[in-house]
Amino acid sequence: MSENKSKSSINNSLMNILKSLAFPFFAIVVSIFVSVFFVMWAKGYSITQYFSAFGDLFSTIWNGSFGDKRKTLETMIYVTPLIFTGVANAIAFRCGLFNIGVEGQFVVGMISAAIIGLIPGLNPVVHGILIVLGGIVAGSIWAGIPGYLKAKIGTNEVINTIMMNYLGLYFANYIILRSRFAVKSSSSTPIIQKSAQLLRFSNVSRASISLIIGIVCAIFIYWILWKTTIGYEIRAVGFNPSGAEYGGINIAKNTILAMVLSGAVAGIGGATHVAGVMHQAQDMMGLPGFGFDGIAVALLAKNNPIGCIASAVLFGALNSSSKMLQLNGIPKQIVYLVQSIIIIFVATDYIVKYFSEKKSRKVLING
Repeated sequence: MSENKSKSSINNSLMNILKSLAFPFFAIVVSIFVSVFFVMWAKGYSITQYFSAFGDLFSTIWNGSFGDKRKTLETMIYVTPLIFTGVANAIAFRCGLFNIGVEGQFVVGMISAAIIGLIPGLNPVVHGILIVLGGIVAGSIWAGIPGYLKAKIGTNEVINTIMMNYLGLYFANYIILRSRFAVKSSSSTPIIQKSAQLLRFSNVSRASISLIIGIVCAIFIYWILWKTTIGYEIRAVGFNPSGAEYGGINIAKNTILAMVLSGAVAGIGGATHVAGVMHQAQDMMGLPGFGFDGIAVALLAKNNPIGCIASAVLFGALNSSSKMLQLNGIPKQIVYLVQSIIIIFVATDYIVKYFSEKKSRKVLING
């Protein structure tokens, strides 16, 4: 009897996983299907050559992203920050929050690493830990401020986090261009100490163990959200705030906690990006964009931190292949088209669910 129950629970779990993957997979297929028509138009294919155009698009994206070892490693440079920002956004979404400030939290994480990385005479292990801790502190503070304002005053977190994005950008540029850390001739901070530089996978690529840190971080956040009381409370607040409050869960505390946790992950992403890839902070004409792309990564992954890894690989591969697409006569804007269609379809799924749940609640209330 117990064996049948365990088999049944396993089958139910597998079915739930497959159901959750169905719509994102459908969104990817449709986005590629539509994009092929633009490839046909750009390269002069006839309507009967649809599958030739599809093969051209797929092979170009694949070869541009994973064609050889060097290209695969270069793709990981695009993938790594998206894992962090995707997971950071997923945490906030799970709590019913829209942390559009992941971008700014990523930036202050970068600046913290650029400064901490200049400390001389440290053991590489100690230096690496300090850089990660610096990213956690910087990102947590930057996200904690709008989280506190949301919890205690009720101000909209979207407005606050957008403002914090630009404060982060201007603060970063002040450090890079006008502070005692600035290298005026190169519009950057100095190169960080060797002890602060994360191990790279190869001499021919800047891809580093920050990828491994990102994967570990995603798994750890999944464990927190689904296997701990803290995670249960965060998800409960996001699922039904009124029900959570009725059940004795502190809404304000979990709102702040979710924002702090989200900012910490984004801050680690920024810190490891400097320590592993850039080795310095450079003048920023605008926000780097990783945080905004992370929104799409989280949505496609259905706010599952582990799913964010696969989602980040997809978006990272698309971004990495843009140069190869351009060289093959395919507009690199195809990448943005694919991403946009994916987001539209995933957003549609959320909208349909929202209205169906709203309708169900009305039926329950009205009998």
